[in-house]
Amino acid sequence: MSISGLALVLFLLFHGCMNLVLVFSEKWYNIICETLGANWYALIGTLGLAFLVLVHFCYAIYLTIQNRAARGNDRYAISGKKEGVEWESENMLVLGAVVIGFLILHLYNFWFKMQLAEITGGATAPIEDAANGAKYVIALFTTPIYGQIYCALYLIWLAALWLHLNHGVWSALHTLGWNNLVWMKRIKVIGTIMATLVVLPFVIVVCYYLGVGIGMLC
Repeated sequence: MSISGLALVLFLLFHGCMNLVLVFSEKWYNIICETLGANWYALIGTLGLAFLVLVHFCYAIYLTIQNRAARGNDRYAISGKKEGVEWESENMLVLGAVVIGFLILHLYNFWFKMQLAEITGGATAPIEDAANGAKYVIALFTTPIYGQIYCALYLIWLAALWLHLNHGVWSALHTLGWNNLVWMKRIKVIGTIMATLVVLPFVIVVCYYLGVGIGMLC
């Protein structure tokens, strides 16, 4: 669970940086989207990511059931409750469920209309627009009312993701052996920094286009 989680964190960091390009250049964002379209290496990467998500989610359910059976109401296995991570540590499965729920929505909004559209020859979206990721992002977040609702939903998702990663990175590094007295507080700080670095690019994009959408309403 720790290894799959850290691998997904690295992907999210890359994905967030990729999305941040859109704020500066729609052209270069679309070049990235085209590069990561229905190419063989992108398809292999997609299957690998799906496998990691499945492994991580299944282990989360398994460990939660195991912990409840062994510890009653203690829902997440840690060696001791640390200040600042108590709520996250006790609600990791709930936070993970929120993240998975919005991930499905995210996949529908973009993957379904882009990479899958290329794979299916345009069955899920116009094939000529499949590499135009900028079009989908801007339309989703700037359409009056509808776009502002989506921005709010995405910000809720990102808050849940930050909380999940804030404890998850620390817990993963702790599980992998960085659990001595010297590194315990340090990896807690590393977890917070990584969670912020992962979520911040997404937040910037959403808030930027939320502002654009509100400006259109005004």
